[in-house]
This record gives sequence, structure tokens and C-alpha cells, in this order.
Amino acid sequence: MKTCSFIACHAFTVLFLVTHGMGQKPARTFALEAYSPAFRNLIDGDTKLVTVASGFGFTEGPMWDPAGFLYVSDETSNQIFRVYPNGKRQEVIALGDPDGNTFDRRHRLIDCASVLRAIVEVTSEGKYNVLAGRYQGKKFNSPNDVIVGPDGALYFTDPTLDLVAGEKQETPFQGVYRLDQKGNVRLLTQDLTQPNGLAFSPDGKHFYVDDSEQRNIRVYEVASDGSLTNGRIFGEEPGGKDDGVPDGIKVDKDGNLYVTGPKGIWVWDAAGKHIGTIVVPEQPANLTWGEPDYSVLYITATTSVYHLQTRTRGYVPYLEH
Repeated sequence: MKTCSFIACHAFTVLFLVTHGMGQKPARTFALEAYSPAFRNLIDGDTKLVTVASGFGFTEGPMWDPAGFLYVSDETSNQIFRVYPNGKRQEVIALGDPDGNTFDRRHRLIDCASVLRAIVEVTSEGKYNVLAGRYQGKKFNSPNDVIVGPDGALYFTDPTLDLVAGEKQETPFQGVYRLDQKGNVRLLTQDLTQPNGLAFSPDGKHFYVDDSEQRNIRVYEVASDGSLTNGRIFGEEPGGKDDGVPDGIKVDKDGNLYVTGPKGIWVWDAAGKHIGTIVVPEQPANLTWGEPDYSVLYITATTSVYHLQTRTRGYVPYLEH
């Protein structure tokens, strides 16, 4: 086998390190990794990932408004923006570490306000009203993500992931809660170590919530009063230290799950089979369905917002009655 001299080999090593970075991971590029033919039924292999807007600090909580724009949280600049498909952005409110968002049945914008340690309504005037900030007299940790359930109640997770430095943890667990339309808060489970994203199946019979620390997704059966039973592991999303963890979850009309995780968005069928991964250049934290027919995935990924056309339609719980 032909070998190089010490000088030549040393020069090659220096060139390789300069070109690829001293121990840095190579930059990701968009890719569609199919592990089942079913994945191609959901996303065309020729689909392109489009950058809608960039230059944010850390994007979260995308919500499509039928008026033709997205609400996007920037956890670094402490703002919620309207972001338009042409990249234009407008500040809606300045709020300490806004996170996940949803619309309720009255089309109010609901936000997880980490610094306030509360679930809040964001008004059209750029103000906020606290809907819930305590459970049994104790402050929440740092509400992270919120959805509206088939019963019209709000369901949210409360990990310690964004607990403000120097503030005391008053609630001694990381819970998943139900907030009804009368303002009553009920603990649904405290089984998870760091509960994060959450979603209902289209038929309302199953409830999914992921655990960022355990890197898995749990599924529960849902009773008519919102109670959760028969909790079990639905799927696991293992990865390296800096590869990303399970976070935001969305579901399509057929019950397939789209869950952020290592490298991008993992797509799962309703039986718990990982059928493909959408590799995103920046690590995503959350996603939502958008456009008039709700066939587009809008993805909040670190400093950017992306757009991905699909072949399916999203399940959008706040539009269901």
C-alpha cells in the first residue's frame, strides 16, 4: 500500500481540520430519509425545504393564522412575532421567554410564558392575561407546550427546562395538566421526568406526550373527562448529546405523528413504527400545519422558520368542533 511522508501526511491532516473544523460536526443538509414506503405517501421525494425567515435567536411555538401568517416565539429576544410567507415579521408582544402556542376554540392565542411561569392569553392589543399560574397554591415550573383538546380544554406540560435561574421550584414534580374553560387546573400525570410536546389523536382517544430527558414518546388512553390511563412507551428517539431531543409534536388527519428529534423530525405511524425522518439543517424545536388546506408543515428550527409541502393534511384540533 502506498504511504505518504510525515510532512505530506501532516499537511493533509492540517488541511482536513481547517476544511472540516477542529472536531466540529459537519453541517446538516436537508434530506428525506424513508424507512417505509408509507413515508413517500406523506412527503414527495422531490419536495424542497424552503426558508421562510431567519435571523432569530431561538424559534418556538409556530401557529398558523388563517389570515395568512404564523405566530412565532423567539425565546432569546423574548418576543412573539407575526411571520409572513414572504419573510416579513411584526412584533406582537414582548414577553419573557415565550414558548409553545396554540389557539383555543375562541381563536384566542394561548402561550406558555416561561418567565411568568404561567399559561397566558395574548390579546390583539399586544397585552396578556394570565389564565393559570399555580397548582394547589404552588407556582408552575416553566410551562412549555400547550394544545386544545377535543373537549375544548387546554392541555399543557410543565417541565423545569426553562425554570428561571435563581427562582425556586415550588411544584416538586414535572406535570401534565388540564385547564378547563372555567379556569380549573387538574393534574393528569406526573410520570414523566421532563414532559415537553403533546398531541391528541384525531379521534380523541389517544394522548401523546414526549419526555425530552428520557428521549421517548408516551401514549395514554383518554376518558371522556380528560383523565389519562394505560400510559406506555409509544416510541424512542435516541441520539447523541447535541443531536436534539423529542420536543414539538403534530399529527396528520390519518393519525401519523411528526415529532422533533435527533437530526430533524421523526415521522411515526399510528402503530408506533418510525417510517421516516425529515432531516433539517438546523435543529427543530416545534412545528405546525399551515396554509388554507393545512397541507404544509411550518418548522421552527433554532434561528429560522422553514416551509415543507406534504401530500397529507394536518389534524388541527382548534378547528374541530
